[in-house]
Amino acid sequence: MDFQIWDLPGQIDYLDPNFDAESIFGGVGAMIWVLDALDNYMETVGRLTDTIVHLQQSYPSIKYSVFIHKIDCLTEDLREDTVRDITQRIADDLFDAGLENPPISYHSTSIFDSSIFEAFSKVMQGLVPQLPLLESLLNTISASCHFEKAYLFDVISKIYIASDTTPVDFRSYELCSDYINIIVDLSEVYGWHQEAEYENSQEAEALQAQGAESFVGNIKGHTLYLREINRNLSFIAISKDPNFDKEKGLIDYNVSTLRDSLLKVLDYV
Repeated sequence: MDFQIWDLPGQIDYLDPNFDAESIFGGVGAMIWVLDALDNYMETVGRLTDTIVHLQQSYPSIKYSVFIHKIDCLTEDLREDTVRDITQRIADDLFDAGLENPPISYHSTSIFDSSIFEAFSKVMQGLVPQLPLLESLLNTISASCHFEKAYLFDVISKIYIASDTTPVDFRSYELCSDYINIIVDLSEVYGWHQEAEYENSQEAEALQAQGAESFVGNIKGHTLYLREINRNLSFIAISKDPNFDKEKGLIDYNVSTLRDSLLKVLDYV
């Protein structure tokens, strides 16, 4: 799966005939429109609806996400009113333009918590055609290993491309994200280049086939378990099972089976 993010300044009218729309939107799977909740968003909402109406004619497969940003600066009551007002205005404008139920989602975001990563994760999941299969695999491993929550994370961006279908809790996401940061930092200090040490040897193939693994307990009553899938993806799960240490051998076996299945799915993609 190869994703690219293009950052387009909002003040430029890309619908102008002077722009080559095909080169800009031809390969786009999702468009994210960032809207400042503290600003006068009336004009921005108008530009957004005009853009959606225009693009739906030529690029109906594009999915749209509205990030209502800086929402943390508002009071709780005002947050709900602002989100409701924005979503209603966009829906009314699109309905008046003849678009019913367009592929558009809304996310309240802030730079001071994990909401921005959660929102990006939802956008990316909408672009993964094998998402139902990935969720099914994560549901199975969660049930068999008594995991409270299981994720498939992109290690660099901290975006999860799939999770089991239980509701996502921000606190669990933040625990997993922080754990990945620790693992990455430790690997940069204490890791080594396996390819250089075991170049063209069976040891290198064995290490690569096994994948890195780590777990830590007693984190606010949780145990965190991480297993490397490939160089970019890692499986990470949260468990509250008091018998985790005793059952870790079986958990390792189950997760190894999951890893093999995920690699087959990713190779097929």
